[in-house]
Amino acid sequence: MNISYNWLKNYIDIDLAPEKVSEILTDIGLEVGGIEETQSVKGGLEGLIIGEVLTCEKHPGADKLSKTTVNIGQAEPLPIVCGAPNVAAGQKVVVATVGTVLYSGDDNFTIKKSKIRGEVSLGMICAEDEIGMGASHDGILVLPAGVAVGTLAKDYFEVETDTCIEIDLTPNRVDGASHFGVARDLAAFLKQQNPDVQVKIPSVDAFTPDNTNYPVDVRVENTEACPRYCGVTISDITVKESPKWLQTKLKSIGLSPVNNVVDVTNYVLHELGQPLHAFDGAKIKGDKVIVKTLADGTLFTTLDETERELSEQDLMICNAEEGMCIAGVFGGIESGVSNATSKIFLESAYFHPVWVRKTAKRHTLSTDASFRFERGIDPNMTVHALKRAALLIKEVAGGTISSEVIDIYPQPIENFKVALKYSNVHRLIGKELPKETIKNILTGLEMEIKSETDDVLELSIPPYRVDVTREADVIEDILRIYGYNNIEMPDSVNSTISYSPKPDNHKLTNLIATQLTSTGFSEIMCNSLTKASYYEALKTYPADQLVELANPLSNDLGVMRQTLLFGGLESIQHNRNRRNADLKLFETGNCYYYTPGASKNVVESYNEDQHLGIFMTGNKAAANWNTPEQSVSFFDLKNQIENVLAQLGLSFNDFDEEETTSDLFAEGLSLKIGDKTVINYGLVDAKLLKAFDIDQPVCFAEIKWEPILQKSSKKTISYSEISKFPEVKRDLALLLNTEVTFSQVKAVAQKTEKKLLKSVSLFDVFEDKKLGAGKKSYAVSFILQDETKTLNDKQIDKIMKKFMMNFERELGAQIRK
Repeated sequence: MNISYNWLKNYIDIDLAPEKVSEILTDIGLEVGGIEETQSVKGGLEGLIIGEVLTCEKHPGADKLSKTTVNIGQAEPLPIVCGAPNVAAGQKVVVATVGTVLYSGDDNFTIKKSKIRGEVSLGMICAEDEIGMGASHDGILVLPAGVAVGTLAKDYFEVETDTCIEIDLTPNRVDGASHFGVARDLAAFLKQQNPDVQVKIPSVDAFTPDNTNYPVDVRVENTEACPRYCGVTISDITVKESPKWLQTKLKSIGLSPVNNVVDVTNYVLHELGQPLHAFDGAKIKGDKVIVKTLADGTLFTTLDETERELSEQDLMICNAEEGMCIAGVFGGIESGVSNATSKIFLESAYFHPVWVRKTAKRHTLSTDASFRFERGIDPNMTVHALKRAALLIKEVAGGTISSEVIDIYPQPIENFKVALKYSNVHRLIGKELPKETIKNILTGLEMEIKSETDDVLELSIPPYRVDVTREADVIEDILRIYGYNNIEMPDSVNSTISYSPKPDNHKLTNLIATQLTSTGFSEIMCNSLTKASYYEALKTYPADQLVELANPLSNDLGVMRQTLLFGGLESIQHNRNRRNADLKLFETGNCYYYTPGASKNVVESYNEDQHLGIFMTGNKAAANWNTPEQSVSFFDLKNQIENVLAQLGLSFNDFDEEETTSDLFAEGLSLKIGDKTVINYGLVDAKLLKAFDIDQPVCFAEIKWEPILQKSSKKTISYSEISKFPEVKRDLALLLNTEVTFSQVKAVAQKTEKKLLKSVSLFDVFEDKKLGAGKKSYAVSFILQDETKTLNDKQIDKIMKKFMMNFERELGAQIRK
């Protein structure tokens, strides 16, 4: 949110530098994100000088150009070639000298010495649109004859210099979403040094109806969504361009002027924080304004010419026949003020924050009005702001106030009541503040002290402070005005002894993170909120098990993630779009699930668990003169998983391995503990990659962290002497059906020989038409060892025959010679 320093000083008398004001605002909770010097005209008209055209004659080489000499108060007149049809000798004009920068929207160009059709030109005679003083480009801007030659244009046009203070407003501080609100908070701080500092609200004492010739019947049917609704009518107005002072105010905070009526509503919004809306009186059918909801599915076209389908939960401002405006969010295309408008109905209301927030999110709309309404504005400001706007409209658009103020407020919103204990103030702040200091701060914050005892203050807090409803909130306010920097650091630090759990999740997570980063991985942290559309066609993570948000920030952040995959793919897409395609990433984070009907207790139907995701894509390393490019593969990923498990004291032998059934993968494997899958890894399905515009393979592993840690904690470290007797290696070539996996081969071997078999490994896979349809060949290596004696050939042959017999019987294998 932008605050104009000059505008701010209308409400508080200060002589502090903008930088000092920014420092104070940050200290009291209105954090300043930046400050920038601005001018009422972009560029401040620097380098522009008032000159007089001394001579003007036709350019010898161009019919539409003129050759002029212009006096700008220097020793010699400037030769300038001009293309304007209205240039003539004797005119007072605006001249851009060589080196001057002129602005056109976001673009700019610099005036340079040039030759135009053979004639030297040392500047430019400007049209009003070229210097930001209007929109006309019909010819050069001709000034009154009495203007002195050599006058700086910025002085003649009275260009104002201002400072724009950008405040990064937090959601709880909507009371600071206006110039008056910022001045009020600033005054609360400055009063602690100077009690005479006052904040000045614009007076509306001059407001009085001129007549009652234009009555509008107002009815509020939904008082829950609209607790307070005010309005007034103004007739005989003239809609036109706003006066310079009003345009300057709006431009100083980055707003573009529209017309005098709309500009006044925007001005009061940013002055007092109260959104207003002006309806064209001629479009209010039946002279009735009805605040209500419309039937579900009703179509309504908003100011941006978008047709929207309304919900029965969208509050609308209607006339006798149809909707005119989505209450607190966006106006309708038919009822807005235009140049033909001669009478208006001016609205000032307090809409319920939840209703506005849901409607704004439902229609993906965010406006200055909805920003304030959905956070909670001051219900006591509606009438004051309405009168202020009515007086300003009379000032800039003429007309008469043609009705009494309509104020429908059936159940006034009460002040918040809070009991504040001095002892709690001292305890939470960590310092004993004088009672008078506390009371002075509370008074400066407009918190009324209703009664006082030795230790307790009974406070009445105005409803515009939506974030101050508890004692702790009041203490926080006291602290921010007193100053966090005024709280001394204690001489000692109190702590308690705590014992880390076993296994220590935090320690082991950091251990694995260190291991992965040391091998070239980068850690990513993705949002746990994600798109529901990612899960629409998945079986592994069905959409009906998504944890949905009741009030999502947007449709793209409407559910909690069930897997780390999609956040990683977004990161890969982001990096690839910036020519960083060789990636090794990992993330540790929680995933969330909803199981419908899993328990009578609704809370128990929701679960979350911690996952570790590992991503590899692109090349293993950058190519150089002695290392060719080599893409990462499934086996590179498997190696990383093995390393992670080894760090935890585990290995693949501690799990049952089988082909994955997850539809996240084109091909992959699963590691199981019993019947529960704890690790899935493989190549991500091509359809998923295509959805992210990723055209290279991505290897992904997802590890369910908690069951892995539990298994690790039960694993004991044992050791034995290195055997004195040698290992024996034997190989077999097995012809198998293609659906048979190595894990099945390994399981049969381990079941066949439990004592002497030390390891089984696959060192070659061969597939060819010559083997027959649906066949493949595995080359498998077996390591045998007896730790008490040397194995002889007879023992070895007996074991190998048992292997071959069981492979043939259980797997349908053929032994290749």
